[in-house]
Amino acid sequence: MSGRTEGGAKDRGSGVYPCSTIAFVGALIFVLPTPAFAHASDRGHVLLLPTGYYLAGGAFAVAVSFLVLALLPGDWLDRFWRRRMPLFSFGDSARTTVSLISFAGFAILIAAGLFGSRDPLSNPLPLVIWTLLWAGVTLLQGVFGDLWSWLNPWYGPWRLASRLLGAGDEGRWRLPGWLGCWPAVLLFFAFAWFELIDEAPDDPARLAYAAGLYWLLTVLAMLAFGCRNWSRNGEFLSVFFSMVARFAVVERNETGGLGLCWPGAKLLAAEPLPASGIAFLLLALSSVSFDGLSKTFFWLGLFGINPLEFPGRTAVLGSGSLGLVLMFMLLAGVFMLAVWLGQRLARSDRPIGQAAGLLVWSIVPIALAYHAAHYLTLLLVDGQYALAALSDPFALGWNLFGTADMQIEAGIVAGADSAWWLWNVQAGAIISGHVLAVLVAHGFAWRLHPKPSRAALSQFPLTVLMIAYTVFGLWLLATPTVG
Repeated sequence: MSGRTEGGAKDRGSGVYPCSTIAFVGALIFVLPTPAFAHASDRGHVLLLPTGYYLAGGAFAVAVSFLVLALLPGDWLDRFWRRRMPLFSFGDSARTTVSLISFAGFAILIAAGLFGSRDPLSNPLPLVIWTLLWAGVTLLQGVFGDLWSWLNPWYGPWRLASRLLGAGDEGRWRLPGWLGCWPAVLLFFAFAWFELIDEAPDDPARLAYAAGLYWLLTVLAMLAFGCRNWSRNGEFLSVFFSMVARFAVVERNETGGLGLCWPGAKLLAAEPLPASGIAFLLLALSSVSFDGLSKTFFWLGLFGINPLEFPGRTAVLGSGSLGLVLMFMLLAGVFMLAVWLGQRLARSDRPIGQAAGLLVWSIVPIALAYHAAHYLTLLLVDGQYALAALSDPFALGWNLFGTADMQIEAGIVAGADSAWWLWNVQAGAIISGHVLAVLVAHGFAWRLHPKPSRAALSQFPLTVLMIAYTVFGLWLLATPTVG
């Protein structure tokens, strides 16, 4: 929710850290083609360790990971990814009930948005959607797997409506195969524009109308094309969460059995994504990348805006919309170039689309790492506001869960000590995500190129790109931004 309204809550990020001149110039080389998920806040702190050390250390960690993996035998990596620890089994009998409960909660939130407090830090709707759902559920998906297929507010109502109307599970019409998930791409772009560019996405009533309309359109699309088909091709949250869930350490097989696996192991079992799937995943990265970049002094300076006298969102609607599109185009172009160069170095005759469709899965660990770094302070502070608001959704003095009068500890992200541990946690998440991405990409390289030398060569351009991600992501954590 950070900083979405001009008069509402300010962006609460990780802190502003001065960057050394050399590190700053080096980071600018990678500014435009790099997806990033983290930004700083309106408070300034001084790092105890120069930022340049973090930048160099992060790049070094990713580079060393590539060199070590290039020397390991491919069968060792294959055995590593295949290890599983069985847990227990459960069925889908309660899925409809859970979804109906979720829908009931969603309906209450919509009513709270329309009739509750106008303050986005007191109304539960923006707090739940931007903090608990978009920030929190994404991280839960990345750890525990596909919880969203149970929690979404559409499955239960769709099942009831389809029985009453006599519509089959497959819907009345079929989506053409060539359409892929392009509807989800367009809807995700609309979501990103509303979150990042719209002048007041935190306004409870405005958000209630948008969320309510989207829920209605989604149910109608599920009745027309089937819940399963629309969830895979058109409902952008389901598409996004299903991609993120492939990184999770919890795995569920077709018979309902649960087991533990290595982070990212399920990614290597994925089939190549079509062009629409590649575009969707890169759009997800580039949109949050722009969220961080658009608030930096660097970006605002490009359009002659004084960041110390930020005029508000209405003054940057045009530049913001342009930047969102350009960020996606640049990221897609650089990624495809890295894949093409890798194929040329490996002398591969495989189609570029197949290689890109596989290797784009290696971006998921980076997406989760930047998501965690970007939203850490948001979850720590706005998560408390959400707990308080849920106890009194209509601002009537209720205390349903005993949390309405809880003391908000905003100081958890303030001060030099907080800045030190927050920045180190965020930096550690980013570096770890890139190292895991290299590991996953190397597994895909063996799948594309069985010969060790060719597999290593094919990964060199993509590894350079990942090093650029690391450098820029750490720079973005440290650079000043508007509040």
